[in-house]
Amino acid sequence: MDKIFIRGLKVDTIIGVYDWERTLQRPLIFDLEMGADFNAAAASDHVRDAIDYAAVMETVQKISTDYQPALLEALAEKLARSLFNDFPILSLKLTIHKPGAIPVQDVGVEIDRRREDYAACGAR
Repeated sequence: MDKIFIRGLKVDTIIGVYDWERTLQRPLIFDLEMGADFNAAAASDHVRDAIDYAAVMETVQKISTDYQPALLEALAEKLARSLFNDFPILSLKLTIHKPGAIPVQDVGVEIDRRREDYAACGAR
């Protein structure tokens, strides 16, 4: 399977379970790896047959700033559902880093999904 990746996408948003976390924006860092079929894009050499990286980035930014859940897990799942619905991806590995959440080098969540995981819920 072919892969598209976006690494280090920083989005400032409101997220967290504690009251003090809900009063200020904090950065989240996103890493995405999306499985896709590049055959049509490779044959046509036209962007209409490819996955638009900028549109994927804008989707992640919009959902992350508008949704503002308490948990990273909820945000990750909402992003996965939207990306499968809006883009012709076959798989998604999504990591969300939450710098400074606890005093360690890195903390966050990672999900690994396939299109068929969402077949019953209407994602195309």
